[in-house]
Amino acid sequence: MLTRYIPIFVILSLLAEVLGTVGGFGSSVFFVPIANFFFDFQSVLGITALFHLSSNVTKIAFFKKGIDKRLILYLGIPAVIFVSIGAYFSKYFNPMILTYILGLFLIVTSLLFLIFKKLIVIPNSVNAILGGTLSGFSAGLLGTGGAIRGITMAAFKLDKNKFIATSAVIDLGVDFSRTIIYYLNGYMHKHDFYIIPILIVVSIIGTWIGKKILNTISQDHFRNFVLVLILLIGILSVVFNK
Repeated sequence: MLTRYIPIFVILSLLAEVLGTVGGFGSSVFFVPIANFFFDFQSVLGITALFHLSSNVTKIAFFKKGIDKRLILYLGIPAVIFVSIGAYFSKYFNPMILTYILGLFLIVTSLLFLIFKKLIVIPNSVNAILGGTLSGFSAGLLGTGGAIRGITMAAFKLDKNKFIATSAVIDLGVDFSRTIIYYLNGYMHKHDFYIIPILIVVSIIGTWIGKKILNTISQDHFRNFVLVLILLIGILSVVFNK
């Protein structure tokens, strides 16, 4: 990336971190499409994994009182297993086609929950395992699976602090697993490492700003905000997929 573009990249990354914190499903859903404008796709996967490790450690520190251990077990373990599978197969699939599929899925699912307010997903272990499996596989394959996890967790109607803390713990396991696979796949390049310390600072500042914003949002508004963000992510994934 050319030096003159670094300030723009940092500002956009900070915005992604703030929105990811407020939405509760991590910054990668915003960061991946942003980083795609500055780096090649494989480098984006490697940078995102390292950025997210720092981001999730920060979120756990800020929201650690709200962790849901049961959901971590049923949603987190499948996510960690399938992120490794998705990361391994990432080199064999066309990311453009997969991004279209993911975008359409997010649009349809978020609209269903926004239009049909009484529509619920039964908060049981089967649905949690399914959500963890899909989100983990997507995270490994495309670099982002937080929106699918967000759909699942929004259906469980968790308290916003519990939502964010639990999502961050699951994401930490997911990122640790895919970081190893991405490294073995050769996605992490030494010439990109200079950006990592900058992104660590971005993750701390962005999480702090996001937490301040969350303190002003009610629980009902939080759930709707999450669904609207997921809808926008789906639309952007389809419209700007190149």
